Amino acid sequence: MLGAARSPAVRAAVESGPFDPLVARFVAGTDVAHAVAVARDLAADRLVTVDHLGEDVTERAQADTNVAAYEDLLRALGHAGLAGRVEVSVKLSALGQRLPKDADKIALDSARRICEAAAAVGTTVTVDMEDHTTTDATLGTVRDLRVDFPWTGAVLQAQLRRTEADCRDLAGPGSRVRLCKGAYDEPAAVAHRRRADVDLAFVRCLRVLMAGEGLPMVATHDPRLLAIARHLADVTGRGPDGYELQMLHGVRPRAQAGLAAEGLRVRVYLP
Repeated sequence: MLGAARSPAVRAAVESGPFDPLVARFVAGTDVAHAVAVARDLAADRLVTVDHLGEDVTERAQADTNVAAYEDLLRALGHAGLAGRVEVSVKLSALGQRLPKDADKIALDSARRICEAAAAVGTTVTVDMEDHTTTDATLGTVRDLRVDFPWTGAVLQAQLRRTEADCRDLAGPGSRVRLCKGAYDEPAAVAHRRRADVDLAFVRCLRVLMAGEGLPMVATHDPRLLAIARHLADVTGRGPDGYELQMLHGVRPRAQAGLAAEGLRVRVYLP
């Protein structure tokens, strides 16, 4: 699916008329106005994080274009009065992390510009995680960003064998960590391959984050893991504001609304 997503031909086909209802269920639209409109509707009872799709850039100009798009989006969220409930998520490969020269510096500088734009309107940024070859570089960029923007969120993938240790490193005061299962086809040398093993790793990581001093952001649609997250939050004395439940736009929307109606912090990931 990731390969198909990079194909201009596939994109053109999916965005053509017959598929529009399917696309609209999961994606806010193709411009800032659509994103703000959908975010406004969702923000009535939930929190939102908006992702401007555009990873795997191969030219510096593409990275700069993506940064400008985030700056426009953040200004629009600020003008709409949504910055208190809507943040943004960024993939470093969209900001130059895979460029052939000065990649880490370009990605950091690009992410810093987005963080500055977020701070200007009063919201936050979460740095998405991609395949395992980028984990060290991504976490390094997050650490650098947190010097000036301590609210910068990090994402960790439970399927990677290293993640429990990364959770311990990132569970300090003020840290925001989104824990997800992981969507990349990773080799067994670095990742759990069986679903049951990934679920067990997710729970181990969740225990670390819930016992820590940061804000765990639990990204799963799995009812069992959601129930475990709520139990661990109770056991560790976290109130409803002490953690977030995060789900994708268009996936289990009634469950999202139901959890929000119970007074829980539910954040929707909105591409």
